[in-house]
Amino acid sequence: MTATRAAGQADLSALVIGILGGTGDQGRGLARRLGLAGYRVVIGSRNAGRAREAVASLDCGPLVTGGLNEEAAEQADLVIAAIPWEGHKDLLASLAPQLTGKVVVDCVNPLGFDGKGAYALPVPEGSAAQQAAEVLPDSVVVGAFHHVSAELLLDPAVESLDLDVLVLGDDRQATDMVAALASRIPGVRGVYGGRLRNCGQVEALTANLVSINRRYKAHAGIRVTDV
Repeated sequence: MTATRAAGQADLSALVIGILGGTGDQGRGLARRLGLAGYRVVIGSRNAGRAREAVASLDCGPLVTGGLNEEAAEQADLVIAAIPWEGHKDLLASLAPQLTGKVVVDCVNPLGFDGKGAYALPVPEGSAAQQAAEVLPDSVVVGAFHHVSAELLLDPAVESLDLDVLVLGDDRQATDMVAALASRIPGVRGVYGGRLRNCGQVEALTANLVSINRRYKAHAGIRVTDV
């Protein structure tokens, strides 16, 4: 099955999407693009006021709203974790009851920075997505949206992005759903990238992209050929 065919199968028109840590650039960018694609999006934050400020900054219309992380998790059918790595495990564990039975898309990249640039941080569970799966045993965890430039997502002058989103997970229905969701963003294609156990190298590749972008003053993403 081609990625394009898989991305076209699911009917996601009524999907409500929650974004945990949605006040950061990545969360706001995904909220903006998904809101423009016609989805109801709830931006979550530890501070409801900050969430509402984030919504106002996007000017996406009434489909995008804001509230506490708990409210975003409770109201959503599918939840995107765009939270800082430092608080990743604790926040997801605290929201386990609200996330029971839901698809949780983890886009967190555990990275460190020093004078030599970005580098991947070791994760005892193997990856951020695997850590999420461990603390959310009653949710279906999918890894995706790791390599999408927040700056491009937020830029109103960029109408269409030019990249593939690698989607990783152990549940076929869930990975097809997330691939289809990614493909609703103009210029983006969702491509299945393997089991969740392979998410570590996908997250770590972000450090290489950061290096590419710094050297070439670009917003590089990933394209998969012959699919």
